[in-house]
Amino acid sequence: MKFRPLHDRVVVRRIDAEEKTAGGIIIPDTAKEKPQEGEVVAVGPGARDEKGVLQPLSLKAGERVLFGKWSGTEVKIDGEDLLIMKESDILGVLDGAKPQTAKGRHHTSIAACLVAAVAVAGGAAAYVLGMI
Repeated sequence: MKFRPLHDRVVVRRIDAEEKTAGGIIIPDTAKEKPQEGEVVAVGPGARDEKGVLQPLSLKAGERVLFGKWSGTEVKIDGEDLLIMKESDILGVLDGAKPQTAKGRHHTSIAACLVAAVAVAGGAAAYVLGMI
């Protein structure tokens, strides 16, 4: 099914964070944050100004963008999880970024790394205390 957003709406596919850090720590699902980076899948024709003139959107399909943590409405189209949001919810375009697959990123959020490190350290501390 082909989906075409209306007005100044944009359809974005999230680019998921990797499940493993560069140091080899595996991040559990509960510690992961929702990624704030995505690829534009489709754009609407634009919004109308006060005079009724159509103002086209500055985004194009295929561009990589950053958006707010709680931006957009999550929908499932043809089994794929997508976000529909207004163009104004998008913070910026990542120029020069290579298109990536869903698992192609090589960095994670600092918070997720800290949570994973605390979980690992806490387990090690409990093991050492159990030996005493």
